[in-house]
Order: sequence, then structure tokens, then C-alpha cells
Amino acid sequence: MVPERFRGIRVDPGRRGVCTLLAVGVVAMVVAGVAIFRERPIARPVPPLPAVHSTADAAAPALPPGTETQSAARPKLVESAPAAGELVVSVVGLVHRTGLVRLPTGARVADALTAAGGPRDGADTTGLNLAQRLSDGDQVLVGPSGADPAAPKLGSATISAGGRPTASAPGSAQPPPSSGRLDLNTATEAQLDALPGVGPVTAKAIIAWRTTHGRFTDVTQLGEVDGIGPARLARLRELVRV
Repeated sequence: MVPERFRGIRVDPGRRGVCTLLAVGVVAMVVAGVAIFRERPIARPVPPLPAVHSTADAAAPALPPGTETQSAARPKLVESAPAAGELVVSVVGLVHRTGLVRLPTGARVADALTAAGGPRDGADTTGLNLAQRLSDGDQVLVGPSGADPAAPKLGSATISAGGRPTASAPGSAQPPPSSGRLDLNTATEAQLDALPGVGPVTAKAIIAWRTTHGRFTDVTQLGEVDGIGPARLARLRELVRV
């Protein structure tokens, strides 16, 4: 409520006062506009992030041109199982390439000898049934012909995966009697090579052991030769003597 004493009083600012009020209002609007403009957010570009580089290659020492890394240069040894319709047979003794050969199912002893490069001079193939069919894991042993009468008759044989000469093969060599066993102290490298499960490397190792220790005093000492484990020793016990 307006006090009684101010009732009826009219304020007339006059033209100058009106202009002053207008000027003040304009100035206030300008100031407010400037303030609002300055407070408006300004979009600024974001600088690009630095690129990230892997330090694995930088940390590795530089290799000469043409040098492969160890992992690339070393082949992976993977023992693959025989494919379907394929046999793996061991051919040892007097053949040109002893070791494992892969043959198709139904292959015969003659095919195994051919895959091993054929028999060497002085090999005895009369004890082998060349027409005998082979099974996976069999071993074909090609022994010497035994031209020397004093040499033990080792013969040739086809040994099944179980470690025994195949009974169904006519002429297959059975384990020789005690009198015909190979003497470990006088046997030559070729004679040792012809034993079942003894290849050229193991034959050389037996000769080296005999040279180092003078002689064998017991058949069980074969277990001290590199490459002869308990299973192979058990197979050789019936074939050798001291």
C-alpha cells in the first residue's frame, strides 16, 4: 500500500530523464549480452594422440641379412601316426638304408627290402620269406651269409611287433641255441648290426664300450651301452653271450 502522503504525487522524469533511463537500459543490455557471449563454451579441437608402437621388435637384436630366427630355423619334430592303409616297418642289418620304411597295406618282405635300398653284399636273404605279408610294427632283419665257418650263424628273420620271429614264415630264424649265440667280445660291427634292434649306431656304441672297458663279463652290461634300454636288452639276452 502507498502511504497517504505519497498518494496523488506523479513523478515526471521529463524528456531528459527518459533518455537517461533508456541509455542506462541499453548499456545494461549490452553488458549482459557481452557477459553471455563470453560465457559461451568454445569448441576446441582435440590434439591427436601419439601413435603406440610395439617394442618387441625394437628390443630384439638385429640379425644379419639371410639369418633366420631360432624358432623359424629349427624344424618341428612331429612324430605322425601311420596314415590309413599304411604300414611302418623297421628294416635293419645288411641293407643299404637301415631304419623305418613306410609301405602300403599288404606289402611283403620283398617290398620292405626294396624300400631300404636292397640287401648289401654278403647279406643272407635265404632265411627270409620274401612273399610274407607284413604288419604294422614288424621288423625285417637281414643277417650276414656266414661264409666264415667260425662266425656264428645269425641268419635273417622277420620279427613281429611283439618282438618274436614270425612263426608263420618258413625259414625264419628262431633264437639260436646257447652254442650259436654271438660272442660280444669277438663280434664284429657288421655282426652286431645284424642283431634284432641293433642298428649301425648301436653297433658302434657296443664296440666303443668294449674298447673302453676291455671286454664284457656279463650280458647285462649291454644295458650300460647308449641306446640299449631294458626292453632291447631283454630281446638280446637270448642272442648273445660272453
